Amino acid sequence: MNAAASSVDLLLSARWVLPVVPHAAVLEEHAVVVHEGAIVAVLPQAEARARYAPAQQVELDEHVLLPGLVNAHTHNPMTLLRGLADDLPLMTWLRDHIWPVEARVIGPEFVRDGIELAIAEMLRGGTTCANENYFFPDVAAATYRAHGFRAVVGLPIIEFPSAWARDTDEYFARACALADALRDDALVSAAFAPHAPYTVSDASFGRVRLLADQLDLPVHLHLHETAQEVSDSLREHGQRPLARLAGMGLLNDRLIAVHMTQLTGAEIAQCAQAGVSVVHCPESNLKLASGFCPAEALRRAGVNLALGTDGCASNNDLDMFGEMRTAALLAKGVAGDARAMDAASTLHAATLGGARALGLESRIGSIEPGKRADLIAVRMDAIETQPLYQVISQLVYSTPRGQVSDVWIEGRALLRAGDLTALDHDAVIRRARQWRQRVAAI
Repeated sequence: MNAAASSVDLLLSARWVLPVVPHAAVLEEHAVVVHEGAIVAVLPQAEARARYAPAQQVELDEHVLLPGLVNAHTHNPMTLLRGLADDLPLMTWLRDHIWPVEARVIGPEFVRDGIELAIAEMLRGGTTCANENYFFPDVAAATYRAHGFRAVVGLPIIEFPSAWARDTDEYFARACALADALRDDALVSAAFAPHAPYTVSDASFGRVRLLADQLDLPVHLHLHETAQEVSDSLREHGQRPLARLAGMGLLNDRLIAVHMTQLTGAEIAQCAQAGVSVVHCPESNLKLASGFCPAEALRRAGVNLALGTDGCASNNDLDMFGEMRTAALLAKGVAGDARAMDAASTLHAATLGGARALGLESRIGSIEPGKRADLIAVRMDAIETQPLYQVISQLVYSTPRGQVSDVWIEGRALLRAGDLTALDHDAVIRRARQWRQRVAAI
């Protein structure tokens, strides 16, 4: 080692590094250098060993190293409702099953325990950032921060009372207070989360738009999720939901539009021009028979695409590897084109596309010097991933989440050789079982 070598915290030497930028790049026998939670350099292994003196070195001889996956739409406390009401259409599922149960159980403990279960599942599956959308966002933020997990927490806005807020004014007051409290947080940030066009009034949307501009926050919204949503909007407002939002100035580069299964060609072009990000949740949409997001048409139009699992009550997992595979395959069927949503574009949606949607592209989503060290290592020597011809294709089409071996967030190891380093596995399961008993008794 060179006596003049720079001291750093961590050197990760991998068989393959997928930086995501440049697009579709595969770097063989490279290393990623990490110091004080940031990526310092990406370079050939021999050069890295000559230039840097790491406090810790990790050899990933049979692994691919890539950015942590970004789950751009989820309701993580709902892990505690996994499998509660399956095989039902969206509005029946919501109105007759999910909302009544939530009315009985929602509270700080439910949110905390559900998110801890979700964090454990996400880390084991290579997800390092979640775009959260649920009640008690203050508890969500505290839970994510306590476990060193990166998240954007939604500030809920809806027209009916809940355990979180009694009326619209209280929703907005609590939203603004939490947004202010999170302004300088290194791991957890905020987004306005008006639920959907059919549960939020024009007046509330107007307030969201004004405050999002003033506070520089994204707007996270279920939009064009079902054909019924569109037909109801035409009957009640005389226009489609997207047009209604455009009229209120909400169609812009702050908007995180989730689902988007019902789109015309003109609406796709409108989203591209406005800079809207679309979060594709293919497995939830399939399970609820909500429709098919035209992912390839959006991508070709230049719309930023991200991927999300939705909540565990409608998916029923937080498996972003499964979501990538489903997204790529479904896009081909919908487009009638085997070239649609190629593997590299799908990986981009699950990493940098998600980061861009959340306004975090300067911090995460790719392996570049200066970005935060949110990284995952995936073993590629298992039977399921042999033989290996093209790394990115194998990752998207063949690799199960169980092959994720290591996860770092801000350079801190939260999963090591498949084991959680900071969460009590048995305690998480015990609390989940306690909640099953409570929910089943309702």
